Amino acid sequence: MLLLAGGTSVSLAQTSETTEPLDGKDGRPLAIGEFRPEPAMKVRQTNLTHAKFPVVDDHTHFRYRLKHSPEQLDDFVGVMDRNNIALCVSLDGRLGDDFDDHAKYLWTKYPDRFLIYANIDWQGEGDPDKPETWACQRPDFGRRMSLELAEVKKRGASGLKLFKQFGLGYKDADASLLKIDDPRWDPIWKACGDLGLPVIIHTADPAAFFEPIDNTNERWEELSRHPDWSFYGDQFPSREELLAARNRVIARHPETTFIGAHFANNSEDLATLSQWLERYPNLYVEPASRISELGRQPYTSREFIMKYQDRILFGTDGPWPEQRLHYYWRFFETFDEYFPYSEKVPPPQGLWYIYGIGLPDEVLKKIYHQNAAKVIPGVEKKLKKYMAQQETTIEP
Repeated sequence: MLLLAGGTSVSLAQTSETTEPLDGKDGRPLAIGEFRPEPAMKVRQTNLTHAKFPVVDDHTHFRYRLKHSPEQLDDFVGVMDRNNIALCVSLDGRLGDDFDDHAKYLWTKYPDRFLIYANIDWQGEGDPDKPETWACQRPDFGRRMSLELAEVKKRGASGLKLFKQFGLGYKDADASLLKIDDPRWDPIWKACGDLGLPVIIHTADPAAFFEPIDNTNERWEELSRHPDWSFYGDQFPSREELLAARNRVIARHPETTFIGAHFANNSEDLATLSQWLERYPNLYVEPASRISELGRQPYTSREFIMKYQDRILFGTDGPWPEQRLHYYWRFFETFDEYFPYSEKVPPPQGLWYIYGIGLPDEVLKKIYHQNAAKVIPGVEKKLKKYMAQQETTIEP
C-alpha cells in the first residue's frame, strides 16, 4: 500500500496498472517512494574528508561486499589511506581453508592493514535443508569447535563473529531456531575466553523490524521495500527474548570479551544499554550502521558515549562508499546539525537526518583506536606500525 498526496492510498497492484507516473508533477499524486524532500535548513556544514585520528574499523565485511576482487581491495585501501583508517577487521574469515583463502586475499598485499575474525560452521557437511544432519547436532560439536578456534588462532585469527542468523535463521534438529543460550555452545564461549579471542555478536535487529509493517512503524518505507527484513510474527522469537538470551551467555562467561555489534542492537534505548554495560563488565559495543539512530538523539548519545568511552569501539559495517565514511567523522567530531547519515537516496535506515556530537579529542582517540588496541589481538602491533609510518610521512 502506498500513501499519496492528500491522504489517498493505493495498492502496489494498482500503481503497476497506472498509466501516469505517481511523481507529483503537473498535479499528479505523489507516491511516498518518490518523495525526495530537499531540506530548507541553512546550518553549518563541516565537510570532513578524513578522521582526526587513526581509526580501527572493527566491523567490516570484505568477503561479502568485495567478493575477493583484487581491484576493489586496492581501491578501498586507497579510501582507507585518504580517511586515516589504519586497520579494518574483516568479520568474514570462516574456518579452515576458507580462512586461508580470505587471509591470502587480504594479507598477501596488505599484511599490516587488516585483521580477520573466524566464524562458526554450524552446518558442516550436512544438508542445508535438513538441519538434523548439521554438524552442530553432534554431541561433541562444542569441543570440536573449540579445537577449530585454537587452530584458526594459530593461522592469525583475532576473534570470532556470530551473525544474526544465530537466533533468527539457523535451525535445530526439530526445525526450531537454535537457541543463543543453549548450554551446548558453552564450550565455544569458554574457548574464546581461554584463547583471548573477543566475540562480536549480532543479535536481533532494529526495534522496527520486530513490529508490524503498518502505518505506525517508523521504518515502514524501508520495510515495504525489504519485507524479508521483518521478524514480526510467531515464527520468530521476540526481540526481547533474543537480547535476554545473549545477555545470559555474557553473564555465564565473564572471562570472555563480548562486543555487541551495532550498539548491541539497542541503539534506540540507550538507558537499557547502559544497564547492560553496568551489569556485564565484559561487554563492549560498536556503532556500525547505527549513527542513523545515535545521530537523531545527539544529547543522549553524547552523554552515553562520554560515560562509557572506555567500552566503545569503532565500526562501520563497510566497506562503504567514501561519502558514508565522511558522515561518520562528521557525527563523531562536529556539532553540525541536520545532515545525512548515508549517501543513498532514499536513506536506508529511516527517513531522517542526524546531528553531530562533537566528542573531545581524548574520547575520539579511545573510540577510534585505543579501545580496539586493548580488546582485539593484533591491533596494537599493526597500529603502531601505521602510526610510525604516518609520522615519517609528515616529517618535513
